[in-house]
Formats: sequence, C-alpha cells, structure tokens
Amino acid sequence: MRSIIYCFLFLAAVVVYSCREAKPVVTKRPTTAPARPVVAAKPVPPKPVAIKPAPTKLAVPKVVLPAIDTVETEEEIANRIFRLNSPAPPKREFRAVWIATVDNIDWPSKKGLPVADQQRELVNMFDQHQQMGLNAVVVQVRSAADAFYAKSSEPWSEWLTGQQGLAPQPFYDPLEFMIEQAHQRGLEFHAWFNLDRATFSKASSVAPTNIIYRKPEWMLTYGGRKLFNLGVPAVRSYIAGIVANVVREYDVDGIHFDDYFYPYSEPGQVLRDDSTYRAYGNGMTKGDWRRDNVNKLVVELRDSIRANKPWVKFGISPFGIWKNQANDPEGSATNGGQSYYDIYADTRKWVREGLIDYIVPQVYFSSEFGRVPYKTLVDWWTRNSGNCHLYVGHGAYRVGRGSERDPGWWRPTEFPNQMRYNRQQRAVLGSVFFSAKNLQLNPLSIRDSLQTNFYRHPALVPAMPWLDSIPPLPPRDLKVVTSPEAVELFWNQPAEAIDGDGANSYLVYRFEGRRLPVRLDDPRCIVGQCVGESSTHFIDKTADPRKRYVYVITSVDRLHNESREVAIRVR
Repeated sequence: MRSIIYCFLFLAAVVVYSCREAKPVVTKRPTTAPARPVVAAKPVPPKPVAIKPAPTKLAVPKVVLPAIDTVETEEEIANRIFRLNSPAPPKREFRAVWIATVDNIDWPSKKGLPVADQQRELVNMFDQHQQMGLNAVVVQVRSAADAFYAKSSEPWSEWLTGQQGLAPQPFYDPLEFMIEQAHQRGLEFHAWFNLDRATFSKASSVAPTNIIYRKPEWMLTYGGRKLFNLGVPAVRSYIAGIVANVVREYDVDGIHFDDYFYPYSEPGQVLRDDSTYRAYGNGMTKGDWRRDNVNKLVVELRDSIRANKPWVKFGISPFGIWKNQANDPEGSATNGGQSYYDIYADTRKWVREGLIDYIVPQVYFSSEFGRVPYKTLVDWWTRNSGNCHLYVGHGAYRVGRGSERDPGWWRPTEFPNQMRYNRQQRAVLGSVFFSAKNLQLNPLSIRDSLQTNFYRHPALVPAMPWLDSIPPLPPRDLKVVTSPEAVELFWNQPAEAIDGDGANSYLVYRFEGRRLPVRLDDPRCIVGQCVGESSTHFIDKTADPRKRYVYVITSVDRLHNESREVAIRVR
C-alpha cells in the first residue's frame, strides 16, 4: 500500500511540474513599489548599527546549479506534510521586558557604579534578552524629573551616579549607549518615562537645578513626594516638551509611560489641588476634571511625538482594571482597584479613540486570584482594545511567590498557562515582563520556559500600518556559494521604497526540498536575521550537505513591514 501511495505522489508531481513554467534560479522582484496610498512623508531615520560588519568584497565564483530535479524524496514529502499540518508559532509578537532604573531595581545594580561596570551590566543584560528571544526593551530613562541621558534640561539621575545632577565620569551618554547596544541586537528601544514624580522620597538626592526649585507653583505634596500638578496647562506642556526633546535627539523606537498619573490613594493623605480646580475646572466634577487633565496630556504627548518623528510609537502601561462591573456594567467582572477612579486614567477612552499606539495593561494576577482572575481581565481587554495594539503586562516578580489569597503563583504551570492563553486570543499581540531582574533570577524556570519554548523561534514586532504601511523593496542580486561545511548567501541592499525607507534588517528562510510551498508565515523556517542595512551576507553552517534547499531572503524596514521575497535553490 505504501509503495502505491509513493508512486501516485511521484506521478502527480511530474504532471503538475509539466504544467508549470520553468522558474529561474534567482528570483528577483521588480524594484518599482506597488500602487498604494502613501503615508505622511517622514525623514529617513538614522541607520542603526549593524550587528555584523559588512563583508569584505570577495571574488564570488559564478554559481552553477545542478539541473532541477522535480522528484521529491520520501523525507522531503514527510517534511512538507508536517509543515503544512502542524500549527506554526506566531511570526509577529511583541516580546519585551521592563528595565527599571528607579531605586536601582534593575540597572545599574547600585548607585555610583563605575562607568565600565554600568556598561558591562547592560551589555550582559541585553545579551541575555537577545538569547531569550525578546525583540524589544522598555528602559526607564526618567524616574523623578531626572535623566539617564545627557541632552536634557533636567539633572542627571541619582540612581546613575549617586548624586542628582552629577554627570558620569568618565563621561558618556547612557541613552545613546543603550540604544546602540539594543539596535545591534535587533531589539527595539522604548524610552520609559515617569510623568508624575518630581522627587522620589524625602531621602532622595535633589539637585539645585531640579524643577521643584524652579517652578514650586507647579508642585503638589503627597505621600512624602513632590508631584507635578497635571491640572496646570503649563505642566502638561513641560512634560510633553521633555518627551519631544528625547524624540528629536535620540534614535528611540517608542515612548512609554507607566501607570502613575494621579497618585494612588494613601491613608490620611489629601491631594490639595483645589485652587487649580477652581481656576480650570470649567464646571466639571473634580474627578472628571482630573481625568480630562490626563486625557489632554495624552493627546499633547501624542501630538509632540508625531510632530517630531511620526514613526516613533507611543504606548502606556496602566493598572490592569479600567472599571469593575459593580461600578459600570461595561467594566470587567473583577473586584479590585480601578484606574478610572483611583488614578483618573480613562484607559478605555485612549484605545477606543486611537490616542496611543499600544497599551500594556498590568495583569499581575494569577488565574486563581478570586478578585481579579487573570483570564477574566485579559478577556475584557481583548474585547476593549480598540484601535491600538494590546500587549499583556506580566508580573514576573510574582512567579514562585504565591499567597493564601493568590496561590496560583506557587504553581510552575501558572506562567506557561498565561502565555498559552494569550496566544489563543487573536487580539493579544505580545507580552511585557516586569522586570529584568526577575527574568535573570529565573524563578520556577520562567526564563528557560521563554527561551526554549515560547520564544524558541524568532518573531517580528507586529506592524503598525497607521504609522507605516509601505513595505521595503526586496534584496537584489541574491547569490549563493556552497561547500561541504556551509552555505553562504550574498545579496545587495534594496533601493529605497516610495516612502524613503530602506531595509533595517533581513530575514533568511530555509525550506527543504524543491517543491515545498514557501511559507513565510512560519518562523520555524527562519534560520537567520541580519541586522543593519549593510548586513548582506549570511553563512548557514547548519545546512546538511546531502539535502536540497530553497533559501528565501526578505527585507524588513524600521516599522517591521516585510518585503516580497527573493529565492534561490541550492543543490
């Protein structure tokens, strides 16, 4: 019976092939872009540093390929059937980690660490994130009206040098260093800002140039801290200006804010913004007025980013619950704190009206937490993610730290089950983990689970067509050189697409056999990612010299749009 089946497959292959035109060995796509609407013109962003140096120009021998053999072997048939029938992991998925600098939570490990040690710690951390399969980092660069970057009107952070206002010695710009190191590893860099704190605590180091001394009328005192009064229009413009400066001066991929808008309630504390409310309340209740202040700030931030670099993403990570169903029938079936009432953040409004590009609700609960079950809250967000990307914020710091109220975190299955559940939801496009230190500590093998299972295969960051919908042009002049030890691929950079974008990186796919369908949606077929426009050389040392392959190369631009493919047959 088995021999009959193989004979039938052989005859079918011969008949099908005889009806098809012979394909060239090297497939080149036309360099003209397809007719499509053009997004708003933007300047060409600075080219990120390539992960590999451009190869030395070699005298590449003329490639002579053997005659095309259209007969598939039994192994090739089995591999093709397996590829077609087995579900592929997601090819596009946001995979990020929060790196907190406030109070030296993640980096640097302590105040005043020597510059060489700061850089070594960061490089080791980014190496680990790359090996883990992450494709983005979210790094806190402004924790309390301070700066982890040189081009700032605010003083240097105390958590960098030990004293606010003191520059690192020997001098370097940490933000420039971080962006360069992230981009070399194919990681998006999202600059994370805290917007409400002007001081962190009574014991904090505060420089004479701190804004609390220059603009004391902008400040509110609450919980032992100085906070920005978001009801003052000039305060909102100041914060938006701080962000706009970073967007202009640095090659960031995204701007990110956490959940601190108005402060979380503390016993015995009163936020004394009555005089500001009287001046600007305009007939609204105080709660609605505070929410309106936050909404206006979000719009001003978005507009300031778009005005400077329209391709830079804008995201917010709020507390996970918008409203409980007990307070609003459209809320979630939960019983916990509510961002709408507690910190005056109308998070659902932002996503419904497309005010931000992505939202990362902090769903730091296990599936067994009765008041806020993980799946219940994720389900609510999948129905209410509106016109932006939804990524789930995971509490990695809680893994292995269960309690009587929330026993799920004791179980090794809790975190993997959350990841599996996310992938079952079409609206969930990725995850962000808090925080880097906890991934390094690897409680209940959480890091191993990501590296060897969920993030074993690479993934592109999900594209945002409202920022850029035009793919780059494909690579040109693909050539191959084979040897018993490896397969070497060479190609040339594509020309610029109609929006001025070139390639930011290249993906290398490999398919066994000659008649396989080219499944570019399957990341298991990706054997390499060459980061940087000039990284146009790839060596595949894992190729079996006894097998026949089809290699496919595509270009990927900064916003992760992928070009059409070029292909070449080997052996």
